[in-house]
Amino acid sequence: MTDNNLILPVLLHLLFAVFLIFFRNRIAVQRVVSVTGNAIVLLFSIKLFRKVLDQGILTMQAGNWEAPYGITFVADMFSATMILLTGIAGLAVAIFSQAGISRIRVRFSYFPIFHFLLMGLNGAFLTGDIFNLYVWFEVIIISSFVLMTLGGEKPQIEGAIKYVTMNLLASVIFLTAIAILYGLTGSLNMADLSLKVSQVSNRGLINVTAMLFFIGFGIKSAVFPMYFWLPSSYHTPPSAIAAIFGGLLTKVGVYALMRIFTLIFVPDTFTLHIMTAVAALTLVTGALGALIQQNLRRILSYFIVCHIGYMIAGLSMFTEIALAGAIFYMIHDIIIKTNVFMVSGIIYKINGSVQLKQIGGLYRHYPWLSFVIAIVLFSLTGIPPLSGFWPKIFLFEAAFDTRSYILAGALLLAGFVTLYMIVKIWSEAFWKEKEGAIAGDYDKLPVYQKILMIAPVIMLTAVSLYIGIAAEHVISLSRHIAMEMMDTSAYVRAVLGQTN
Repeated sequence: MTDNNLILPVLLHLLFAVFLIFFRNRIAVQRVVSVTGNAIVLLFSIKLFRKVLDQGILTMQAGNWEAPYGITFVADMFSATMILLTGIAGLAVAIFSQAGISRIRVRFSYFPIFHFLLMGLNGAFLTGDIFNLYVWFEVIIISSFVLMTLGGEKPQIEGAIKYVTMNLLASVIFLTAIAILYGLTGSLNMADLSLKVSQVSNRGLINVTAMLFFIGFGIKSAVFPMYFWLPSSYHTPPSAIAAIFGGLLTKVGVYALMRIFTLIFVPDTFTLHIMTAVAALTLVTGALGALIQQNLRRILSYFIVCHIGYMIAGLSMFTEIALAGAIFYMIHDIIIKTNVFMVSGIIYKINGSVQLKQIGGLYRHYPWLSFVIAIVLFSLTGIPPLSGFWPKIFLFEAAFDTRSYILAGALLLAGFVTLYMIVKIWSEAFWKEKEGAIAGDYDKLPVYQKILMIAPVIMLTAVSLYIGIAAEHVISLSRHIAMEMMDTSAYVRAVLGQTN
């Protein structure tokens, strides 16, 4: 079904970004417009999600050029869900940024770049053209690089150099793979490619191209062994920026992997073995990396790497229940990772540090805030019935069904290490008495700024509680998406019309 309104989550962020550029020195205006803009985009995202749920896959042909010749935008349940999650995380971070981003960074166009980043994310989720996907990735890289370097502090610059270097390498590999694929098929439309790739006689070159895509998107997703750039960079910017990075940036790489390897390249046994090995090593190395850290933000950064392994594990087992588990975990992870980085910002404001040895006393001084943070932290571990528990059940079931026992062991190890480190964080930051005076400036903040920092944390905590307590709805959604991924005929028909 054709619907030109599906592009609104992209266009609205573009319009708000351009509008905000003209108010560079009007900080109050920028803050109000950004929150308002994100709220409006979230409303349209909810509308798009409900429309796809009720009516099925929606398409839009840019310039009225029929597929596969024009640029196609597609909203199926997978992309509509990602648009909705981006809207929720974007609004939460926009509210948190009111108190979490300094005036000088706002003057350096933080809010316009923030909207450009969200525009790029939404464009990547909605595009049905593989070269257009590359273009949206470049928009994301440029925007995120600017956000990471705002303020110009030395750790930020060092982290940004590692970040942009690895992502540009991934982009080169991605573009090379697109060129080879176009040379083999003469098409860039992903629905058309799903038909033409299976007809190419040179299967060796197709497999090489598939692995190039896996390497390119794998670097962007921070999988083993090319994950080191993430913990070296994500802990350097302010918490508001780290929150949107931790919640969404690596997930767009995982989204691309899932889209490409279910729609275009149906992986053979050898490819699945490689994915399984990468997933297991990502789980283990991310967990072990977190185990030796003393900086809260670096621990959370290694958790991003570790937990990406859960999603790659679901893809590597390539069964409907495994994909459903991976989708459920992605939904949970976007909300929780965005939230824990905002929590780290509050902890920094209170203690003036995120080093575990230098913080403490949070439960004694802020018991109600500590209770909310406890829900966030223990949702990350998958304590039942919180949101992280349910997708792991699916992944373990799939691992035993496919006899992937080594992968099951890696999943178990990652879960235990996550639980151990969260207990350690709780013990150090909340139970332990702080040595010396509190060095942060949280108590000096006006009440409205405290509310602006805590409100988005409570908002995302409520969402994660809904995901855990009303898990049957998310399970139904995840199974729906997994079914569409395993049988892509509806996607192809929606984009190309009836095919032979």
